[in-house]
Amino acid sequence: MKKIVTTIFLALATICLHAQSAQLPTGLTLDTLEVKKKLEINDYSMFGVSYGANLSMVRWNPGQSQDMLLLPMNVGISFTKYGRMFGYMPYFGFKIGLNYTQEGYQFEYNEEKNYTYKIEGAEKAVYDVVEMPMYMHCHYDMWNFKLIAELGCYAGYRLGIQRFSGNTGYVTKELEYSFLPTDRRLDYGLKGGVGFGLVFDPLEFHIMATYKHSFSSLYDPDHKSEYYYRYAYPMNISVTAGVYIHLSKRTGKTKAELKKEAKDLVYNSK
Repeated sequence: MKKIVTTIFLALATICLHAQSAQLPTGLTLDTLEVKKKLEINDYSMFGVSYGANLSMVRWNPGQSQDMLLLPMNVGISFTKYGRMFGYMPYFGFKIGLNYTQEGYQFEYNEEKNYTYKIEGAEKAVYDVVEMPMYMHCHYDMWNFKLIAELGCYAGYRLGIQRFSGNTGYVTKELEYSFLPTDRRLDYGLKGGVGFGLVFDPLEFHIMATYKHSFSSLYDPDHKSEYYYRYAYPMNISVTAGVYIHLSKRTGKTKAELKKEAKDLVYNSK
């Protein structure tokens, strides 16, 4: 039995030594092999600007046929602060921003009936919107690359509107750029997105895809009838590109840590 155990041990040792020698470059030993330093992410912060486009539509009740509307206007600024959850997991943070964007709707044209559904004579409408989103931000970092996910809420205000007559509609001049008393201008809802970033300290370049779901109807539900409610909740898919600058160190010792080490060194040397 002892001979069998000894034989197995020697065989395993030979295999391990052979694998180890195969993995080392020629002329190097374990004493001269450089081991890549583990990436440690600080609780750093950053400020950024972004620009992109929206694919916009509306959830109608009662339902209506519509086309997705492409609007190339989504510009924003944001501040992100990373922090370790429970002082251990360096994957979380929060993000707050301010965006100027556009959203809207466009009803689908029915060729057979030569008809398009309209609201106030308009087949299409575009809204100018300002929003303030707040996210719980999650990130997984590698040396020059990161994966990003974020989920949160937003509050907004519909600044302006433009209505389009299209082929079968008619919009009066008074209504073309004007809100009605029954239109709702305050907006709020949920936002969430995923993306990735390229990191070249002290800059980061992010590509994000974000979904927005409004809980504020475009107009009062009972504006046509007090018995039959109508709803119109905007929904957007945004794709944005952003550049961010680090406001504190992403990796390595921070100024506070270096000052503490220097202070300890001075007092401990006495």
